[in-house]
Order: sequence, then structure tokens, then C-alpha cells
Amino acid sequence: MNDNVAGNAAENAHPMSFLLSDDFDLSFPHAGEVREGEVVAHRNNEILIDIGAKSEGIIPNSEVETMDSETKSLLAVGNTIPVYIVNPDDSDGNIILSYAKAMEEEDWEKAQKLHDSQEIYKGKVIGYNKGGVLIKMGMVRGFVPASQLDTGRRYDNAHSNEDRLRGMVGEEIIARVIEVDRSRNRLILSERAAAKEIRQEQRKQILGHLGDGDVCEGKVVNLADFGAFVDIGGLEGLVHLSELSWKRVNHPSELLAIGDMVKVHVLSVDRERGRVALSLKQLEPDPWEKVDEAYMEGQLVEVTISKLTKYGAFARLNDEYELEGLIHISELSEDRVNHPRDVVQKGQVVAVRVIRVDTDQRQLGLSLKQVASDRFMEADLAMAEEQQIVLES
Repeated sequence: MNDNVAGNAAENAHPMSFLLSDDFDLSFPHAGEVREGEVVAHRNNEILIDIGAKSEGIIPNSEVETMDSETKSLLAVGNTIPVYIVNPDDSDGNIILSYAKAMEEEDWEKAQKLHDSQEIYKGKVIGYNKGGVLIKMGMVRGFVPASQLDTGRRYDNAHSNEDRLRGMVGEEIIARVIEVDRSRNRLILSERAAAKEIRQEQRKQILGHLGDGDVCEGKVVNLADFGAFVDIGGLEGLVHLSELSWKRVNHPSELLAIGDMVKVHVLSVDRERGRVALSLKQLEPDPWEKVDEAYMEGQLVEVTISKLTKYGAFARLNDEYELEGLIHISELSEDRVNHPRDVVQKGQVVAVRVIRVDTDQRQLGLSLKQVASDRFMEADLAMAEEQQIVLES
């Protein structure tokens, strides 16, 4: 009786009722969906993919023909790949798939994650326009506006903006995603934001191990009236005007230009304030260590008046280092002098007598009024005789 009932029930069951069985699980695809599928065959330049639907999906030959050899190798039979559902049921009843669109969707998801996490992305510049550069993120193209490029790139003023952007093509840069709009196909990145974070980290690292007396190589990145700024690997230090050279320097541009590579001596490191004092002249021979070999008290020398003050006139010696000495106001003339300009003028060339050499204090005392002093007559005659002998020989 029971067998007859069961048989009758089976005969009277709806012909599509098997679709409700737990043993028959078909997941119908939807347009825009991304699924994992197994490559089952390559046929007529099409690729068949099993995505667990009623039939296998197809990556059409129009897409396969655009694939490079590396991409095709990823779609070998047996491999599992992501695919994008383009059309779940075309006019021929086929499921049309796209591997490229699936990869593009993954890249958009990656871009969104990078935006949310604010992690730094490294990518290659693949093109440019007048507004900025294009950067590749897998199958997605991102845009870095010129205003979002690292400001350090603006130091070179010898090229136009277009030349600068063109020169970046093929270069790998670091950037941070600042805007993702999938609906508008808009992905904006900022190199400046990423570079700022990198520089901050570099600054911390450099400040952590940099010490007084270290010698570093750096790039001149800015010039000011009071000195030159040098980038030593992400940290900018200042070479004060007085530390540029043993010679008197009126402006850093007399010795340096932006972009110059130089070696610098570290004078001091202020880790709390993040400041580093640098020197160029400390890497040159110190002329004051041998000044007493070149000059002695009583010697006559020719100098150029370089500066006037109320207490005297500074005079530059015509030697290799252009050292300066002071003619005190009391040594300008036998007569009373109200101001040095009453006796000498800036730029004037005069003969003076060396009256003091102090290597410890790095000072040279000079005198204009003692040039003809009887006290040095014998020394002057001896010097003249020596010079005559040299000329005759």
C-alpha cells in the first residue's frame, strides 16, 4: 500500500520539482556580479569557465584577442580565476563573462581599501596631460594632479611644467589615494601627501642616528639671505652664511645654486626642535691654523677696505682665503678721527701694517697710521733687501 502511494506521488509530482532538491543547487548569475570560476576549455579563441551555473560561461574572443601572453597563461585549463558577469543570458542563451572587468573590479576594491586605510601605494606613471600624470593601479588608471605632486619636484626651474610631467613617464612614484568614485570612473591620488609622511619618517630616522661631526652628502634645496638649506636624505639642515666659507660671503648664491650636490659637516643636532646646523667651511683647511706662518707683526700688506663701522674699518687681505683684519679707528690716522669714512672708503685699496696676530681669537690687527712708522724702519729695509735679492736671482 505504501509502495503504491509513493509511486503515485512520484508520478503526480511537478516536472520541475527537482529544482527544489538539496542535491541540485544552481546559483543563477546576475549582471555585474563577480564570481570565482574554473577554466575548463579553450575553444575557437574563446575560454569556457565553470561558474557553477546551468551552463559554462564564455570569455568571448573579442577580449581574448586583447590579452597578452602573461594574462593568457593565468587562464590555463584548471586554473581558478575571478570573472565578471557581463550578460547572464545573451540572445544565444550564453553567459558572457569578462576576466578584464573582474580584475578591474578587484582593483577598484583595492583602491577603496587604500583610501580607507590611507596606506601608501607605489605605482608607475604611464602618461601625462597638462593637468598632471596618470598612474597605473592594475586595470584602473588613477590621476595625480600637478598640484598634488611632491613639491620637491619644483626645485628645477630650468624646464617647463610640461617637460617636467613628460619626464616622469615610466617613473615609479609613491602616492596616497584621496578620492574614489567608481560611478564616475574617478580615482585621484596625491604624491605630496605620501611624500610628506615618508619625509617625516625619514626625519625621525636621520635625527635618531645623526651626530655632531658627521659628514653627509646633500642637495641644496633653497637659498636665503642668511644661508643655504641642504636636504640630507629627507631632513633639511641650514648652512648659515658664516659657515659657507672661510672667505666673506655676502649671499649664498655667490657659492651655491639650487640643485647642487655638496658635502656638509654636522655642527649640531637639536632633536627636540628637529633642527640641524651644517657647515661647508669645516671641510676646508682652516686658514687661521697657518696664519702666523703667512703674517707677522710689523709686516706691510696690501688690503681692500670691505666694511666700515663706527669703531674702525675691516680690510680684506689679498690672499687665497681673503681673511679680514680690523683697522681700529685709533689706527687710521695720527689725527683724531670721528668716523672711519673720513679716512677710507669701502672698496679702497691701501697699504697697512700688521700690528697683531691672534690665532686663538682669529683676529688680525692692522694699522694705517703706522705704515710709515720709524719703529719698523729696519724691518722694512730688511724686507726690501730680501725682495731685491729675489728679483735679481
